[in-house]
Amino acid sequence: MTILSASLSRIKPSPTMAVVKKATELKAAGKDIISLGAGEPDFDTPDNVKQAGIDAIKNGQTKYTIVDGTIELKRAIIGKFKRENSLTYNEKQVTVGVGGKHVIFNAILATINPGDEVIIPAPYWVSYPDIVLLAGGIPRIIECNESNDFKILPEQIEKNITKNTKWIILNSPSNPTGSVYSEQELRSIGKVLEKFPQVLIMSDDIYEHVLYDDFKFFTIAQIPELFSRTLTINGLSKSYAMTGWRVGYAGGAEDLIQAMGKIQSQSTTNTSSISQAAAVEALNGVQDFIKPRSDAFKKRRDFVVQKLNTIKGLTCKNPQGAFYVFPNCKNCIGKKDKMGKQILNDTDFVTSLLENTGVAVVQGSAFGSEGYFRISYATSMDNLVKALDKIGSYCNELV
Repeated sequence: MTILSASLSRIKPSPTMAVVKKATELKAAGKDIISLGAGEPDFDTPDNVKQAGIDAIKNGQTKYTIVDGTIELKRAIIGKFKRENSLTYNEKQVTVGVGGKHVIFNAILATINPGDEVIIPAPYWVSYPDIVLLAGGIPRIIECNESNDFKILPEQIEKNITKNTKWIILNSPSNPTGSVYSEQELRSIGKVLEKFPQVLIMSDDIYEHVLYDDFKFFTIAQIPELFSRTLTINGLSKSYAMTGWRVGYAGGAEDLIQAMGKIQSQSTTNTSSISQAAAVEALNGVQDFIKPRSDAFKKRRDFVVQKLNTIKGLTCKNPQGAFYVFPNCKNCIGKKDKMGKQILNDTDFVTSLLENTGVAVVQGSAFGSEGYFRISYATSMDNLVKALDKIGSYCNELV
């Protein structure tokens, strides 16, 4: 007899966090490890934001707040949506959670009944399918081709919507590929979704500010016909280097937002009052650090993509956002490493790479796409130079 619930058997631990854990353990054991596994900016939280958190502590802002966010933070979020995305919400239409993942969890748990389906384009962020499974839903995974920059096509959506479809999840810029949907691409997707008014749309915009090559960000809620059934999710982790502060937020229909708040009231209650105070400053304060940081990521992207495309057995698309690349390693599958270990799949590839070189990356199958691996270039250029040299040497030695 087990004490664990049956629902727990449906999910697995986060593969990206598993890589980070393994790399940390190896480093603690004295191994020379370069971790390219974590999706976390290597920049620090801006000083004005940190000071706002310090001031909140000093001023006694250390008590419970409203479950789904302080009035001050909700107003800052409303201002951000209006200013940057031309989206208009009121205070009952926005919610604050303990990170973007928590907001997604609340939305799925508040809406999914057993047998409901959620369309998830692959490659996908690792937590989407497991959150759906935990809620008793069915992830409907749609494989997206590398030739289309790993983006779902309108005809794929139309073909896979059923009477049980409750949600479609769109993530742009994407984790793990860095692909970004253009306005025209989202409008084409929108034309299909207009035919199916029962389908809710979740737009995960967490990497909104990490864009390259003058790409203009557009989110699907900006299409008026889809606004009322789109949940637009964002947060402070990536753009403001606030991963540990745990602040995510969303804008959407009042009935959905209130239902999400009901779920949260019986789980975490409010996000840290101190983190919320800092988030107000992050959204309302100066934003002049965002572009220089994005420019720094672009330089790293350019280096990593160029280098990967010179390595035997690897090819890599040039992404337009986020801080990941998703190289193709299919030509390395079936070969043996210098220790004689055969590489049968991408999990073997990343395991062998870590064991032989000390470079930690995440296998593509963790994101629903076998034959690839994800590199996070949210680390120093020195680390990237060393890591890419090691990856190149490793691939050259495969036979």
